[in-house]
Amino acid sequence: MINVLFVDDHEMVRIGVSAYLASQADIEVVAEASDGEEGVRLALELRPDIILMDLVMKEMDGIEATRRIIQEWPEAKIIIVTSFLDDEKVYPALEAGATSYMLKTSKANEIANAIRSTFEGQSILEPEVTGKIMTKMRQKTNSPLHEQLTEREKEVLLLMTEGKSNQEIADELFIALKTVKVHVSNILGKLEVQDRTQAVIYAFKHNLVTK
Repeated sequence: MINVLFVDDHEMVRIGVSAYLASQADIEVVAEASDGEEGVRLALELRPDIILMDLVMKEMDGIEATRRIIQEWPEAKIIIVTSFLDDEKVYPALEAGATSYMLKTSKANEIANAIRSTFEGQSILEPEVTGKIMTKMRQKTNSPLHEQLTEREKEVLLLMTEGKSNQEIADELFIALKTVKVHVSNILGKLEVQDRTQAVIYAFKHNLVTK
């Protein structure tokens, strides 16, 4: 039996979907929540096999609820069930830790099948969501490597081009030597280079040196 927690602030939606799921021999809705805050509490208390999570709710939205659940319980399997497909909802929800993403326009049997597939370890995404992810991946692939650098990493890289040592960088930026070493390591990884010299060459080659 697959135990399900359903989190949605629309009572009629909960009633309709729960009624259908109750007719399934292998699925049981063990609890319902009307907002994200209650959803987080019940999820961590009951530890259901699957959590159906709406996105737009009062008190706490589904993205924040998903994030909090995953922080406390990384193994949780959360299926977003929403009416929204805009970038501001899709990416944050998946980044927060949601496993699957379904639309409320999906048929009841499609949601039931998504529950079964997610329970088995698969990630079920609406075709439109898959398309958005692929587009974002292509954009990321085509972007210059240095666009992944944080502002602090860019500062460290510029100081590296001036030939400064890690200690000198630490002194100039008023940060710990250990922190500088972490930044340097991140810079090498993001720029896909082997050492500081190659990083400096990359910086000059891509006109990142401003002074």
